[in-house]
Amino acid sequence: MYNILIGGAAGQGIDTTVSILEKLLKRSGYYIFTTRDFMSRVRGGHNFSLLRFGTEEITSHSDILDGIIALNEETIVLHKDKLKGKGFILCDISLDYSDPELNIIKLPMTQIAKELGNARASGSVAIGAVLKLFGEPFTYVEEVMKSLMKNQILEVNVKAAEAGYGKVEPLFEHLDGGFQDYMLISGSEALGLGAVAGGLKFYSAYPMSPSTAVLEYLASVGNSAGVLVEQAEDEIAAVNMAIGASFAGARAMTGTSGGGFCLKVEALGFSGIAEIPLVVVDVQRPGPATGLPTRTEQSDLKFVISASQGEFPRMVIALRTQEDAFYQTARALNLAEKYQIPVILLSDQYLGDGTACVKPYDFSRISFSDHATEAEGEYLRYRITEDGISPRLVPGKTEHLVAADSDEHDERGWITESALVRNQMVEKRMRKLKGLCEELLEPEFIGDENCSTLLLGWGSVYGPIKEAVQTLNKNGGSYGALVFGDIYPLPQERLKKYASGRKLINVEQNATGQLASLIRGETGIACDDSILKYDGRQITGEEIVKQLLEGGKKS
Repeated sequence: MYNILIGGAAGQGIDTTVSILEKLLKRSGYYIFTTRDFMSRVRGGHNFSLLRFGTEEITSHSDILDGIIALNEETIVLHKDKLKGKGFILCDISLDYSDPELNIIKLPMTQIAKELGNARASGSVAIGAVLKLFGEPFTYVEEVMKSLMKNQILEVNVKAAEAGYGKVEPLFEHLDGGFQDYMLISGSEALGLGAVAGGLKFYSAYPMSPSTAVLEYLASVGNSAGVLVEQAEDEIAAVNMAIGASFAGARAMTGTSGGGFCLKVEALGFSGIAEIPLVVVDVQRPGPATGLPTRTEQSDLKFVISASQGEFPRMVIALRTQEDAFYQTARALNLAEKYQIPVILLSDQYLGDGTACVKPYDFSRISFSDHATEAEGEYLRYRITEDGISPRLVPGKTEHLVAADSDEHDERGWITESALVRNQMVEKRMRKLKGLCEELLEPEFIGDENCSTLLLGWGSVYGPIKEAVQTLNKNGGSYGALVFGDIYPLPQERLKKYASGRKLINVEQNATGQLASLIRGETGIACDDSILKYDGRQITGEEIVKQLLEGGKKS
């Protein structure tokens, strides 16, 4: 398994270089796992991506490097201490940096690109050199570049890569992998594709990092996929547009980050009391307020569980991987439609912007059914039913009057202040939870069934936890983990099975241990220790291993 870092300032073409490299390496058969770390600025600053590749499944990033592609001197200074013994630094000959203890490979990248007629092709020189350093063939360069570049710049970039390829000798051996036919997809793209598979017809959002990638993806496929995508003037408009589209019969979703979710809260309550299906995506970033706009965190869990005044049924699903994001998003649309409730999807910057290999999605796993029902006799939109789900018709497609109201209402949908009717309606809505709880997916168990220590996590910490457990158990440890996807209502069967008699440690990207608090409140089960990270950077499997061996932070 190899790991390289590509770093520089915003505007130096880091994303393009990484996108080409990861596609070339996957084309050679490698499993790819890429994470992106960038500052909230258009130019300057320090940005980098970690591209990890190998012949087995990779679930986490790593800070231990085989190579650094440095587009500026700052990248070398900040990351040189993370290099392995054979590690290299590849940079332009113009960088005035030297260290006899480092394997620094300086190439005339800018000069080569200028001689070829396009100074911006210097990144392609680096791409060619990296391929050669890892013993990879040049075979797929033109094919991959053609898929990402306009024809007028294709030739010069292929020639630039060829020049870089000829300037170095291999330092590592090519490894044979079998992942050529896997998909390479980001978490936000997977979420968007899952929404399309789940029958999404309307998506509205106001651009807010790091959720904007979902909006961009759906806008790029909207026409071909039959999805109307609307960039709203603000967050409140976006959620109300989605509710309106759902009321009119379209499967609808809106997306944002934590700050935008704050503005959607009142409308979330409207979805709850009016029983209008709605899916809301929250791609988390550190808060409060503006916080760290381009970083990652898991600090919105308690907020979204209790958002909006009053009580009404909802579901919260935390997305764990690029594969999970696809299937869970499609499922969220079905659950919202079936139970006529808001369903909240929690992603984050780490998952949303990160790319990974996944098996081609199996669309036969996606169920799709229309839960709107024709009325028998008098149509009562909010009919009192045993399961709490009332008949729902689409206005304009029926002779009946289809009502909805944000005030408390009777079965017809007419406003009421009757204490009796109020009780009936609250109880009717809450009865949906019984059916919903029967559809909950238990957390995934990882590791030793007879473990002495059990890690508890949710969402995107799945990958780092999985790598940590595998590493510890290979070295004689006795560790297991439960990582939650469905998180509210809280699935409890597997938790109660594995928690008994074991040391429990929650691993979370927040400062207060929000999952541990939820578990304690719902079940009375208390964690013994916590591993918490909240600096805006995702925890690695290596960090989890280190903290477990040194002792976790007391919850």
